[in-house]
Amino acid sequence: MAANPRWTRRPEGSTWGDFGADDQLGRLNLLTPQKVLQGIAEVKAGLAFCLSLPLDLPGGSKLNPRRWPPQLRPTVRNQRANFNYPASLEDPALTDVVSDDTVLMCTQYSTQWDSLAHVGSEFDADGDGKAEVVYYNGWRGHEHVVGPQADGGESAARALGVENMAVKAIQGRAVMLDLEVHFGAERRAVNYDDLMRVLDADKVVVEQGDMLCLNTGFGRMLMARNGNPSEHDLHHSYAALDGRDKRLLDWITASGIAALIADNYAVEAVPPNPADDHEHGRGCHPLLSIHEHCLFKLGLNLGELWYFSELADWLRAHKRSRFLLTAPPLRLRGAVGSPATPVGTV
Repeated sequence: MAANPRWTRRPEGSTWGDFGADDQLGRLNLLTPQKVLQGIAEVKAGLAFCLSLPLDLPGGSKLNPRRWPPQLRPTVRNQRANFNYPASLEDPALTDVVSDDTVLMCTQYSTQWDSLAHVGSEFDADGDGKAEVVYYNGWRGHEHVVGPQADGGESAARALGVENMAVKAIQGRAVMLDLEVHFGAERRAVNYDDLMRVLDADKVVVEQGDMLCLNTGFGRMLMARNGNPSEHDLHHSYAALDGRDKRLLDWITASGIAALIADNYAVEAVPPNPADDHEHGRGCHPLLSIHEHCLFKLGLNLGELWYFSELADWLRAHKRSRFLLTAPPLRLRGAVGSPATPVGTV
């Protein structure tokens, strides 16, 4: 474990310092050239699958009231919409017609990556007896600053922004686990025992450096509802991981996966079962245990609201579970999340 001037103690079970004192990539360090070659070796049919929803899905703001669909608008040129704009308006000799637009969108509305700056914790990293806002590898809390001129110092948004993922490029071998086949549309908090049964039943092997993808059917439902899912569809259906199961968290750690990705809202069940806190006498604790465990402790990026249905069906029909995944986010400096258009190749 490397020494780190930003912290003198690290959270129990974390990987802080394991990849270096100033590490900003976390488990993406495990996406080595060998893992890229292993992913390429899975390409046998030459078929590519788009793993993104249309970015205006799920539709509305019923899934998360703080996130709204993208707003697409034309830019302005000579005080008029720069859309179907004849260049002859500026020079009668020109024949070009131009369309140009802009978009305002929440970076985590639809198919997305969570950067390591998305979720931190209140944790006493310097051992002074007082918890402070801190993120993976001891990077400190931040103001919301954007761009190269922003005065963020060594803040988490500057150090752990999604641009690090973009530069890394995110390509390697991925493994699909098809929870939809086993649990259907049932709302189920999938615990360690459930996950092990599915891995065993489908003969799926997960190795260090693989990116684990979970197909629950949630993405298939969103496509079918075409922007108008019901409250029941969104909040009371389909499988999600049980973030309160410590054995499951321990397995995520031990598995050595390089990323954890699902087609549902948050990978884990939201909200978790409050009875768990009462039964186990939990004191202060995270609302989203997998987010804290993965993003804050392990440096393990999460992908959410991906579209896996067509690829998962193809893999099952061909008795396969592995594929080449290529999934860089936007190279948007300081962003804590990003839309993505991932590609799965088989």
